Amino acid sequence: MKKSRVPLYAATVAATASAVVVLSSPAFAHVSVQPEGEAAKGGYATIGFKVPNERDDASTTKLEVTFPGGQPLASVLPQPVPGWKAEVTKGKLDKPLKIHGNEITEAVTKVTWTADGKGIEPGFFQRFPVSVGQLPEKGDELVFKAVQTYSNKEVVRWIEVPGAGGEEPQFPAPVLALSEAEDDHHGSGDDDKAEDKATADSKDAEAKDDKADDGHDAHESSSAAGSDDSDTTARVLGVTGIVVGLLGAAFGVFASRRKNSTG
Repeated sequence: MKKSRVPLYAATVAATASAVVVLSSPAFAHVSVQPEGEAAKGGYATIGFKVPNERDDASTTKLEVTFPGGQPLASVLPQPVPGWKAEVTKGKLDKPLKIHGNEITEAVTKVTWTADGKGIEPGFFQRFPVSVGQLPEKGDELVFKAVQTYSNKEVVRWIEVPGAGGEEPQFPAPVLALSEAEDDHHGSGDDDKAEDKATADSKDAEAKDDKADDGHDAHESSSAAGSDDSDTTARVLGVTGIVVGLLGAAFGVFASRRKNSTG
């Protein structure tokens, strides 16, 4: 008797379908964070929290992001997001930070975004950009913990830190990878080059001005010398004229007397 292969085929199809369902599960679309460009150690960066809606029957109406307490950030500036209100919460630091010579005694501990309208509807996601700094100079990453609230009051906590083995937990916390610091943290390398160029241009301009001043002084000296020579020549000619005039007068008197004596 020939055995039927239908049960085996059905089992295979069922297993394949289950795998597809698992792989396409919305649990993989978790809250994440990415920098715009790079997030260099010791510098400033703009990072964005990407929040997808994982529900088909509810909207995301609130997002709370807790900042790492062990690596405090003194400057946290949320970018306005239409339809959302941002609230920044600060806390006292156990150990003050020194940034650019200033002592910072508090840092941002949490940022909360609350929807003014419908929020993130099913089938959509939203980005929440934040300017942060000064990033820590040590360590390779920053771990944030996020809490996502839906319109049906459901709360999903993305707070699990990935393990050392790299296996992603069910509700992973957003992790920001930090890149190696460059020579200057604020992109000041270009500023320094511009400043050096401006200084060089200024020195060139000063050299040209000095050269122009020297030429002007030389011209004035030459003009002054020419004027002195003209004055000297005029005086000589004047004196010569006077002498000639006196000689002429004396000659006239002498000639008149001689004529009278002979007559």
